[in-house]
Amino acid sequence: MRRSLLLLSVLCALLVLGACSSEPAKAPEPTAKEAPATPAATPDASADPLSGTWKGDWGPSASHRNPVTVELKWDGTALSGTVNPGPDAVPLTKGSFNKDTGAVTMEADAKGHDGKAVHYTIEGKVDGTTMSGSWNHDDKKGDFKLMKG
Repeated sequence: MRRSLLLLSVLCALLVLGACSSEPAKAPEPTAKEAPATPAATPDASADPLSGTWKGDWGPSASHRNPVTVELKWDGTALSGTVNPGPDAVPLTKGSFNKDTGAVTMEADAKGHDGKAVHYTIEGKVDGTTMSGSWNHDDKKGDFKLMKG
């Protein structure tokens, strides 16, 4: 049950931390002897607001939280990822992202403590480098919050 909750927390965190933006680096001011530098091209962070590692927590209440890490990859159309990468990783079975609204949906299947399959559904919204939303499985539900880092 604890592993199922952890998995759910990770999935929720992924939804919350779907989008991020960054400010381009500034070139140093040229000295009188130097010609002005041509600014280096910086990648458009808004082009891919989801791909990367999201960390945060999830749980059924404000006092019962579980840490979670989610790795996401968005190719502009499809969303894929893994909750808690490592030996007990849980891959997303479905995922979608609406760049215009920031809405994220994910699904994943994990094994419960009793060995039975647990199907998680996660809905969230990305706001900058934060993703937050809700999760549920069977008759259990809660929320999550993730930060992209």
